[in-house]
Amino acid sequence: MSAQTQTWTPSSWRTKPVAQDVEYPDQNALGKVLNKISSLPPMVTPSEIERLRHQLSAVQRGEAFLLHAGDCAESFDACTHENISSKIGLILSFSLILIWGARLPVVRVGRIAGQYAKPRSSNWEKVDGREVLSFRGDNVNGLDPNDRTPDPERLLSAYFHSTTTLNYIRGLLTSGFASLHHPRDWSLGHVRSVALRAEFEKIVDGLSDALDFARTIGVESERPYEQGGGRGSLGEVDFYTRWVFAVLGLMLAYEEALTREFAVPSGNPTTPGAPRFAQPARRSASKKHHYNTGAHFIWIGDRTRQLDHGHVEYFRGIRNPIGVKVGPTMGEGELVGLLDVVNPDKEAGRVTLITRYGAKKIDSHLEGHIRAVQKSGHPVVWVCDPMHGNTHTASSGLKTRDFAAIIEEITACLRIHTSVGSRMGGVSLEFTGELNDEGYSVTECVGGSMGLSEEELSLRYASFCDPRLNFEQSLDVAFMLSEHYKKEHSGKAVGGGGRANVLYAELGGRSPV
Repeated sequence: MSAQTQTWTPSSWRTKPVAQDVEYPDQNALGKVLNKISSLPPMVTPSEIERLRHQLSAVQRGEAFLLHAGDCAESFDACTHENISSKIGLILSFSLILIWGARLPVVRVGRIAGQYAKPRSSNWEKVDGREVLSFRGDNVNGLDPNDRTPDPERLLSAYFHSTTTLNYIRGLLTSGFASLHHPRDWSLGHVRSVALRAEFEKIVDGLSDALDFARTIGVESERPYEQGGGRGSLGEVDFYTRWVFAVLGLMLAYEEALTREFAVPSGNPTTPGAPRFAQPARRSASKKHHYNTGAHFIWIGDRTRQLDHGHVEYFRGIRNPIGVKVGPTMGEGELVGLLDVVNPDKEAGRVTLITRYGAKKIDSHLEGHIRAVQKSGHPVVWVCDPMHGNTHTASSGLKTRDFAAIIEEITACLRIHTSVGSRMGGVSLEFTGELNDEGYSVTECVGGSMGLSEEELSLRYASFCDPRLNFEQSLDVAFMLSEHYKKEHSGKAVGGGGRANVLYAELGGRSPV
């Protein structure tokens, strides 16, 4: 029986093999925890999920840009108001730079509020000469070598840390933190680069002039967020999250516990003044669907995309928009076959393809994947992940990524999409606004306008998973993309000028397209 004809239920994945699974020694304890989680309130709502689907369809049409960004993995200890505020501030700063240059709305999907898991190539690792179970993230076991037995109670801790994070984010976004009236509050104060600060200040000054003009002509006559009321069109952003659990196959049972059946919302009102692309069409509420209520957007990893495995089986039945990681080992026929299973009706906004080849391999694979999808007629959002294919180990033994390789993969992606009549709809980045006690950014990726060297990686290396771009390096990427899209919509060739000169120099003087 094919996947398309087999009856789907939230538990039908159990009839399939499951990669990257976690083995719990106490199955009774696991069952009790999952029963508890299945009775807890949803973390996200069907209305939010439907709105994201609609906005992703706008990205697909080239009417918006998708920014998917945040930490590679979170820890329970990092669930603090300082860390959350800095992450949101960086995402908002990146978005503002993109909006200013591209003149497109930005759909933000944060890697936050649930990134408590990590995949491992082996179930075992050696620590101080002792073989122990691999650390799989705070939602599974502890980093301490003596705390490696998978503990179901950690899933409950993950639920509550996630809801705490979401609650604080929603509070930030309804209190004026995201308002365009004061973007300097978004953590830019610690940026050491004079050039970077100056370029951001230019945008802020231009924005202030635009807002003054808007108030003069009556577009916005008051600032309701300052009076404790609604946010208004300039004080509101939509913000979505994704979780890592189903993505990496660590706990499909957890995803099942978070899967609930709801009628598709008949209307999806948004705040007056919100961008038109954010307004979904009204639909009938008669039909019910299953939603994963632990996240707005989840994805299938490059190691868990087997057509006959549990992950694809689970993902094909939920209504959430989903992502699929596409790497150099995925065949063109396999990609189309996967799309046939998870989106047989070819619905817009349903599937986002996140390509992650590496700078040296993208030219060998991306064009073929694009042409295969184009021929199939499947509507997709194409997103570039320039991080995961460009990881290497420094001489110090620390994992790192070279900023030049990250830029090279992004620019190659832009060029290839343009050459075949397609469009790169967004980027997927691992970055952080995290600061140490002295107020300095992390040092995990080399290069960028700050010229970070391998010898400096150990100064402030904080990630226990993958290396992340710091605040300055992230804004470097934002300015490069902003300049590219600004020149694209003005009809000018992409080339030198401004921050692009610094970034293109890392590529030996080559321009993106």
